[in-house]
Amino acid sequence: MSLLQRLEKRNAPQETVMEQEKNYAKEEFKDKYGELKIKVHKEVIEILDKELKQNRGFSDNEIAKKVEEVINTILEREASFLPYSERQKISSEILDEVLGLGPIESLIRDSDVSEVMVNGPHQVFMEKKGKILLSEIRFRDDEHVMHVIEKIVAPIGRRIDESMPMVDARLPDGSRVNAIIPPLSLKGPVVTIRKFSRDPLKISDLIRFGSLIPSMAKFLEACVRSRLNIVISGGTGSGKTTTLNVLSAFIPHDERIVTIEDAAEIQLRQNHVITLETRAPNIEGKGAVTMRDLVRNSLRMRPDRIVVGEVRAGEALDMLQAMNTGHDGSLTTGHANSPRDILSRLETMVLMAGMDLPIRAIREQIASAVDIIVQQNRLRDGSRKITHVTEVLGMEGDTIVLQDIFTYEQTGIDPSGNIIGAHRATGIMPKCVDKFEAEGIFLPQDIFMK
Repeated sequence: MSLLQRLEKRNAPQETVMEQEKNYAKEEFKDKYGELKIKVHKEVIEILDKELKQNRGFSDNEIAKKVEEVINTILEREASFLPYSERQKISSEILDEVLGLGPIESLIRDSDVSEVMVNGPHQVFMEKKGKILLSEIRFRDDEHVMHVIEKIVAPIGRRIDESMPMVDARLPDGSRVNAIIPPLSLKGPVVTIRKFSRDPLKISDLIRFGSLIPSMAKFLEACVRSRLNIVISGGTGSGKTTTLNVLSAFIPHDERIVTIEDAAEIQLRQNHVITLETRAPNIEGKGAVTMRDLVRNSLRMRPDRIVVGEVRAGEALDMLQAMNTGHDGSLTTGHANSPRDILSRLETMVLMAGMDLPIRAIREQIASAVDIIVQQNRLRDGSRKITHVTEVLGMEGDTIVLQDIFTYEQTGIDPSGNIIGAHRATGIMPKCVDKFEAEGIFLPQDIFMK
């Protein structure tokens, strides 16, 4: 009986349907060397545990070399009947299991893969060059996925279990990880990894990718250097954090920068950087440190710049107050579909702080604090573009006035499905040019011409 026929059975309870899906996936995925791998893996761990206790001076490279030697020795004994190529493949998989993140380690190493999405043990998707594809990688079962999640969260002091079934974490290279497990996830443990490039991107890389054009890059560099407050808005996966990283590279090296994030992923090259990270509550539900706590604390740390990874709640009020009280040049990101939408979201987030403020007072705070909005979108072909660079001019009545300095105009789609379009200046001279010149930054006026 096919899965479709099973699912079409009438009056089948939901639990039964889900069990059928899981059993079908298990039937499809049968690792013929699964038992051998588990046996070798256990023996490797036992041997390593003894050796590392006796000698704690091994470097990471020495440990990796030792693990590989032990695996090959055991495979020679247990599976000498297998062809050499098969043994090498099994050895590589066990090595990834012991030292890396198991089956998905190959995707983590692949520089073309920007996102890894584990939807339960038998379905792993990846984003490659902007396109989401189903990979051939599989886990053995739910416990196998849980083991990998534990390897990610344990080193940074986070936990995940039935009492706390969601967690945000990071890999050693800064890649962002989110995991959610049953009973909240009905498909089994789900892991989403947003990878970071090993070498942080530069503004020249964004120009090469077509995310923006040189004239926009010059303008944004001038905005950062002249200490304008910038909000980068966009949808999930649109590249906001990447753009934040690139723009933060323009901050002078002699300034003290405090970064605040849920999971540290901002990569700054400056020398004087303090990185703060939120903390989840302990097993008793106490000890949590929120973004808002960290933003308030950062004001006592004598920062020249405050960089907030993402505002999503009441910390927006503290961030706006920081921008309005001498911490010019601050940067942050937020989820929104357009420059106008991010202003509405900021209003909502300020109200989430629990302060009973009139809407006009909130809008005045926003208009006074935010100077530039950079809108970034992920287009249908997978490309990421800065679609608007917008200046906030202030209040007119009860409305915040915006003007676009640069926009991206889509003109069509080519036969391969790629978006055709171009970045253009709107022809409006931004008012912040006066501030540039006061800081000794002079931009050619033709970059703002249509």
